Amino acid sequence: MSPTLLLLLVLGLSLLAWLGARAKAWSFQREVGARGLRSLPNYHGWYVALWVALPALLFLLVWSFAAPSLVLQSVLASDAAANLPEFGFKRESMLAEAKAVARGAAAGVFNPEAQALVDPFREAIGHYNLIGIAVTVLVAFASGAWAFLRLKPDFTARTRVERAVMALLLLASLVAILTTLGIFASLVFETVRFFGMVSPLDFLFGTHWGPDPMANPANPDGDTYGAIPLFWGTIFIGAIIAMIVAIPLGLMSAIYLTQYADPRIRAWVKPMLEILAGVPTVVYGYFAALTVAPAIRDMALAAGVANPSSESALAAGIVMGVMIIPFVSSMADDSITAVPQAMRDGSLAMGATTSETIRRVLIPAALPGIVAGVMLAISRAIGETMIVVMAASTAANLSANPLEAMTTVTVQIVAMLTGEGSFNHPATLSAFALGFVLFMVTLALNFIALRVVKRFREAYD
Repeated sequence: MSPTLLLLLVLGLSLLAWLGARAKAWSFQREVGARGLRSLPNYHGWYVALWVALPALLFLLVWSFAAPSLVLQSVLASDAAANLPEFGFKRESMLAEAKAVARGAAAGVFNPEAQALVDPFREAIGHYNLIGIAVTVLVAFASGAWAFLRLKPDFTARTRVERAVMALLLLASLVAILTTLGIFASLVFETVRFFGMVSPLDFLFGTHWGPDPMANPANPDGDTYGAIPLFWGTIFIGAIIAMIVAIPLGLMSAIYLTQYADPRIRAWVKPMLEILAGVPTVVYGYFAALTVAPAIRDMALAAGVANPSSESALAAGIVMGVMIIPFVSSMADDSITAVPQAMRDGSLAMGATTSETIRRVLIPAALPGIVAGVMLAISRAIGETMIVVMAASTAANLSANPLEAMTTVTVQIVAMLTGEGSFNHPATLSAFALGFVLFMVTLALNFIALRVVKRFREAYD
């Protein structure tokens, strides 16, 4: 049985439990009156329904991890598995093909030797599906019956239901934190493995990046793992060129929309500006590669630059800056709007012009929010991959010339983790070290932005 059908089964049992418990609570109300009940009948229903659903869902979660192993052990114990290779890719391929056919995900097997395993897989899957269904119903019935028997006129069902909902909300709020901790732990583990092969000093301060996945992993050349060109490319494209484009355009658009634009114009222009944030990055990448990069190359030729490349940091940075204009503009718009109207009116009353009021009153007052928007935009820009791949190439160059090809940390992470590289090779593990550095930098930028936003909110709440 599919997980969806099992989930529907649990929901159906919960609905029946809710109706039964609610009916019982109504009978209590007829016996002792409305004032004799400590909780409304709906809360009694939800209490029993939660006791039916939560234990059953918890069992299904555990069973979803345990059942595949039990099915595989059952198949390996059958006579049809006697001719399987002891280990290796062929063994795993035969098992995967037979399992796919048994589940109905494939029409047939590619390897004829795997055909004998289809029936054992089908029998084992059916057997353990029945066990899963039976135990799910049993768990739901047992826990629901226990909760149903506890119902009494003075039972505090409302308090218990609200505590259960609070626990679920707390668990939901912890998902993001636990996910972040899991990502951090996995990056740290693989980074430590990488630094056991390559010196951290060579990695963090080396100026040549050229890992060789075919080199001997026992004796890696630390001189080829210098990540300074990657860090420089990330900063140069994402934090310098892109910000030169995004900050002035974003800030000026926010000033125009909040101070000069007619309300009817603002109602049209602001949503159109924010549409830029929803455009897929691959579209920006095509635009950078097919339009912006050739235009920059032609202008460089016209200016007398010899052999300019059609892939450049300038092309990627300009398009990336356009992409993150909404981040800067929206935060600046909200910050300027949040400045008390009395400050603007006071400045105008003292004889200042509108432009002087903007320069000397509104921008300084809204500066914390504007800085926070810039920080968030930088963290977004340094994590961009597609635009750099399509417009700035994958060459790790340490140069201040924006017309040269460059690459970033995220591009190299993709390059190192794709292909046939072994996860025990330092070239592959270097992607985790790069990811760890990028994670820490982005986390620091986000912390700075949140601190600035908190200060801004405290000033004008």
